[in-house]
Amino acid sequence: MMIKRTIYEKVLRALTRQAAVALIGPRQVGKTTLALDIAKSRKAIYLDLEASEDRKKLENPSLFLTKNEDWLVILDEIHRMPELFQALRGLIDQGRRKGLRTGRFLILGSASIDLLRQSGETLAGRIEYIDMDPLNILETSSEEESYPAKLWVRGGFPDSYLAANDEDSYAYRRNFIRTYLERDVPQFGPRIPEETLERLWIMLAHSQGQFLNASRLAGSLSISAPTVSSYIDLLADLLLVRRLRPFHANTKKRLVKSRRVYVRDSGITHALLGIADYNQLSGHPVFGASWEGFVIENLLSVAPDRTTASFYRTSAGAEIDLVLELPGGEIWAIEIKSGLSPNLEKGFYYAIEDIKPNHSFVVYAGSDRYPITKETDAIGLTELAQTLKDKK
Repeated sequence: MMIKRTIYEKVLRALTRQAAVALIGPRQVGKTTLALDIAKSRKAIYLDLEASEDRKKLENPSLFLTKNEDWLVILDEIHRMPELFQALRGLIDQGRRKGLRTGRFLILGSASIDLLRQSGETLAGRIEYIDMDPLNILETSSEEESYPAKLWVRGGFPDSYLAANDEDSYAYRRNFIRTYLERDVPQFGPRIPEETLERLWIMLAHSQGQFLNASRLAGSLSISAPTVSSYIDLLADLLLVRRLRPFHANTKKRLVKSRRVYVRDSGITHALLGIADYNQLSGHPVFGASWEGFVIENLLSVAPDRTTASFYRTSAGAEIDLVLELPGGEIWAIEIKSGLSPNLEKGFYYAIEDIKPNHSFVVYAGSDRYPITKETDAIGLTELAQTLKDKK
């Protein structure tokens, strides 16, 4: 089964604006499938840079790419040949003088590290970046009932979500984790003990949504706090972990300064914790925190470009789980509850008074929308995601 990705049209539009488009997302999120789908509608060449025969074709990149300058060239796993960026710059500039200004290169990358650094140095003004996230609730709405248990439990990686049953989905995710630890991490970072990184990843899943305390994690792993921070940096660069920053309001109140850390995909969170199905999840201590991370990732995957995300918390306990600052200047305050009857604490109302958002919502496990106060609506995740997407 093929699920149409909403990002498809966005990539097509970007190819009409820029000579190069970089599609950034974790492994197995569907980048190659989408790129090959785009290739069906035009003259295109696909090169998998993890394959030695395709890398060999680019031993003289200028010669090969100039010969195919009127084709869309798809370069998959660009981190394998970061030196290509220097050649691409010259080819793009040469093409512009010939009138070949747009739609020449579609670059696929599984991490932000080398790709962003290399292209930032050489392709400024010649490339557009697009983030590709796992499947979100709008893309799977025809498959889900009002309560998105399947997507929440399995996560949004297509092979996991579309697996024949929960057992197959869980096996896929365990293999995904093993592949990252054994093969992908060594490609991007310094030599890291596999067992140490796996333990850290599991600890982050257990502490989903909590404040980052590198010293506490370091003590449990018998390594230094700076080393823990560098490992978390790597997981973030691999697009597996999100560090949510605190919102800085114009207030005299004392604000929490630590970031909150989430394992980004809910299915990976559950696999790290040995949770294979909804029944196991419903009785697990991570239930509420997992729902919070799931809601945050789904909303950010459909938010308008240049939206910034944060949370708000004061030392006195005023708190909002997610604050979105939209490109037009609007501020949305979003509280996240995993139950069917959301109850708000005083801290939420105090936070609303502090930051004075344009809109405030409580995302809960139901699907009906109704007012809780004059300023705040309870709303289901699907409806809020659609409302946010329509802001574009």
